[in-house]
Amino acid sequence: MTDQALPKTERAVSKSAPGRIRAGWTNYMFVLPGGLFVISFLIFPILYNIWISFQDVTLMNLKGGHRFVGWDNYTKVFADPLFMDSVRHSLFFTAGSLVFQFGLGFALALFFHRRFPGRDLMRSLILLGWMMPIVITGTLFKWILSGDSGVFNHLLIMLGLIDKPVFWLTDQGTALTAATIANIWIGIPFNMLILLAGLQALPDQLYEAAKIDGAGRFRQFMQITVPLMRPTIFIVLMLVLIYTFKVFDLIFVMTGGGPVNVTTVLPLFAYKLAFTNYEISMGSTVASLMFVFLITLASVYLWMSRKEEKS
Repeated sequence: MTDQALPKTERAVSKSAPGRIRAGWTNYMFVLPGGLFVISFLIFPILYNIWISFQDVTLMNLKGGHRFVGWDNYTKVFADPLFMDSVRHSLFFTAGSLVFQFGLGFALALFFHRRFPGRDLMRSLILLGWMMPIVITGTLFKWILSGDSGVFNHLLIMLGLIDKPVFWLTDQGTALTAATIANIWIGIPFNMLILLAGLQALPDQLYEAAKIDGAGRFRQFMQITVPLMRPTIFIVLMLVLIYTFKVFDLIFVMTGGGPVNVTTVLPLFAYKLAFTNYEISMGSTVASLMFVFLITLASVYLWMSRKEEKS
């Protein structure tokens, strides 16, 4: 059947089909650069890292000749005592950072949600700490907590709290806590910013109705603020958990994983295996385990977010 024999509407659809196809390809061309970037710098490195974790790759056979070893690398990693120590250090570092970053960030968000003179200036000054490069922040905290000439020791001695300098970053009992405190300081502004945005989106009518009903501030907070902020709180906790678990640069600058590996967290452990011991496959194995853990967290987050939206 020719186009002339088709009804007018069908001829219009038939003629417009190639145009729609061309428009579709045009849309894909706009997406192509971003897609190539994601494939080249995200998907391919992840897949290559996972593939290496099943090989026997070292500095000696990096250019070729490595063999497939299956799950042997994972067995060796789980049998390494330093791996389990790194897991414990990561859990301590992540949990401590998460609790205090969120708690102090929420307190500051509630504080800056109120209107008072100088609020915008103070909020901007707090954000400067978050905007500063991690390497600079780590170096500053390394100077502040220095045992010989650190400002923190000098202040404590002036207040009479200690009688001699404490080597915060080289003492096995305080090094991980000191690094955690530095990370808490970095993350507070981010928590405050996201939670403050959530607070500002809450409707004022609910609080006005609660005041009319005689509800105090604490009751308003527990029965209005917390339930309505639950999606925002969950997002903040999940983002902070994922970000903190993979922190590398701050600890590397402050302690380098020492003393005696007491600040060696999982990212630093993977780095040492790959670029200090030159056991490329072992480092890739630890990185792959971290990837699986973080992907699991992200999947749980997406599942709970969808469940929250449906409810």
